[in-house]
Amino acid sequence: MPVFRSNTVFKLTRDVKAFLNLEGGVTRGTPPGAEQQIAEQRRILESKDREIARLRVELLADGAGTQKNAGINPENIVWIFGTARVGSTWLAAMMSDLEGYTMWREPRVGALFGHYYYMRPRDEDSRDKHFIMGLNREVWLRSIRSFTLDAAIATFSEEERNGYLVVKEPNGSIGAPLIMEALPESRMIFVVRDPRDVVASGLDAAKEGNWAAKVMNNAALADKQPDAFVEERATHYLKFAGNAKRAYEAHEGHKALVKYEDLKADTFAVMKYIYSTLQMPFDPEDLARVVEKRSWENVPEHKKGEGKFYRKASPGGWREDLTERQIETVERITAPLLDEFYPA
Repeated sequence: MPVFRSNTVFKLTRDVKAFLNLEGGVTRGTPPGAEQQIAEQRRILESKDREIARLRVELLADGAGTQKNAGINPENIVWIFGTARVGSTWLAAMMSDLEGYTMWREPRVGALFGHYYYMRPRDEDSRDKHFIMGLNREVWLRSIRSFTLDAAIATFSEEERNGYLVVKEPNGSIGAPLIMEALPESRMIFVVRDPRDVVASGLDAAKEGNWAAKVMNNAALADKQPDAFVEERATHYLKFAGNAKRAYEAHEGHKALVKYEDLKADTFAVMKYIYSTLQMPFDPEDLARVVEKRSWENVPEHKKGEGKFYRKASPGGWREDLTERQIETVERITAPLLDEFYPA
């Protein structure tokens, strides 16, 4: 059955590509007689697109039996995407504090596949049958699916796998579209935060002697060339949060959009919204207890402040943290997301 479906998807995809080539020919001056043919083919194309999507889901599901039998249900995996410094650590900690929830702390499976797939020119590769992530998309998506689920089985106990697995994956968000396409049953949370605050937080973290200075690839820029660092981090935000947004918009399963600023302003209400929207069980009293436990006020004083992982938790701090030039840089680069989520 999987081979049959794979061949059917390939043939349908080939038909779609043939149609697109025909339509492209018309725009380049193909004789008008072809326009009527295109109108007929367009009606057929819509049904083929739907059939391709259905068959791909079935192909992916064919590989799920082994994992389900071993005690891992893709439907109970909750992915948290966005980018670094958006509050994903805080959110994942609160979720995993509830009984029946376990955190998978940054497996970076999204980075593994996403960097290779998105961070390089691939227009020609995507049409090359020799490229490993080119044609036969359903085949390598199924491999991503098996790779991820097998890793979860090897990492967590049967008891943990029987509950909900909350995957904190901000640094793997570049691969969010691939992950959610490979695991369409899984739930997703897209966390967004003002990019100016995100960049300001990253700039502070990377300065010499601060908590992230030893682990960030471009940390030296924070002290020596802060403007260059700001430009790099803004570009990083656009790519990672942008891909998380793409995944969120395309995902047809349970999903929730969370703004850090809302989570900070009314944590309990937003957490209730998350569980209700994703249709996951929770006890309101336990949730209230977790929210209080993980509140900013209960973070030990020696663990928070400038240069530390828990820095400000105050939206809008970028106004004091960034120069006018740096603010302009962030706003220019991240404009597509900034305009949508944080209009002036």
